[in-house]
Amino acid sequence: MPAAKDSKKVAPAPIIVKRIKKGGGGHHGGAWKIAYADFVTAMMAFFLLMWLLGSTSKAELQGIADYFQNPVKMAMPGGSGAGDATSIVNGGGKDLTRRDGQMRNGDVEKAGRRNERAAVKAELARLEKARLEDLKRRIEAAIEANPRLADFKKQIKLEMTPEGLVIHIVDADQRPMFDVGSARVKDYMREILREVGRLLNEVDNKVTITGHTDAAPYLGGERSYSNFDLSADRANASRRELVAGGIVEGKVLRVVGLASVQLVKPEDPRDAANRRINITVMNQRAEERAMGREDEMEVEDAEGAAAAIAGAKPAPATAIEAAVSKHEEPAPGAPKP
Repeated sequence: MPAAKDSKKVAPAPIIVKRIKKGGGGHHGGAWKIAYADFVTAMMAFFLLMWLLGSTSKAELQGIADYFQNPVKMAMPGGSGAGDATSIVNGGGKDLTRRDGQMRNGDVEKAGRRNERAAVKAELARLEKARLEDLKRRIEAAIEANPRLADFKKQIKLEMTPEGLVIHIVDADQRPMFDVGSARVKDYMREILREVGRLLNEVDNKVTITGHTDAAPYLGGERSYSNFDLSADRANASRRELVAGGIVEGKVLRVVGLASVQLVKPEDPRDAANRRINITVMNQRAEERAMGREDEMEVEDAEGAAAAIAGAKPAPATAIEAAVSKHEEPAPGAPKP
């Protein structure tokens, strides 16, 4: 029995050792990368499209839609409805900066600069008008304060016009400003012109002088001499008195004689009020128009124009007050015509 048990002994179990070999896997396909890249690109394009649609106006969207529906029609000049669109797409060419097509959106930045320049010019015009109105008040005050000129204040009329400040010095039946039929200046007219000349030198504006006569024919004896010659000579004599009063000669831009072309009282062509001298203190626009440079009137540098606005000040009153206080003599009697 013991021997039998020994013969049936179980053999020892084998020892199994597992060794894990680490290494790269075999080659596999990369198609998923392409698909993922396409997906990301599509999402980017989608959100970009959503952003563009959200930041584009309805008019521009309509213009783009019209262009893709019928691009030939939008590129042709005169296409119906094309001129009303404001799309950023320019029809008629690949270059989006071309101006051939009707689908043209105005340059927003350029329009903004134009608007800014217009606002600056409007402000400059307002300040210039204020300066001329201040000059008007000073001239009126100087005439009122001068006893020698106070008697003639009804013959000195100041008026603000689109051209600037106009000073009308008109004749009266008993107080002509010049000798009859002559360009010889009366003494009180000389004093008026020299006083005005001192005041006009307080501003930088250019001046035009216009002479006017009534419709009575000139009877001076010279057949070639007419009311045009007489009005021009009187305007030039007024210019000399203004210069003698202190105005810089270069400020006088133009001296004109208009005879009886522009009557104040056309119903009475021989009325004394038609004989007058007009002194126009021109604003900037009138000056540029007179010099033939109206088309060049543009403020190129908005900052420079704004600085001009900030530095604008009314004319100083020192010279004017001195001129007013200088005259204290009594008014002379009215001369005979």
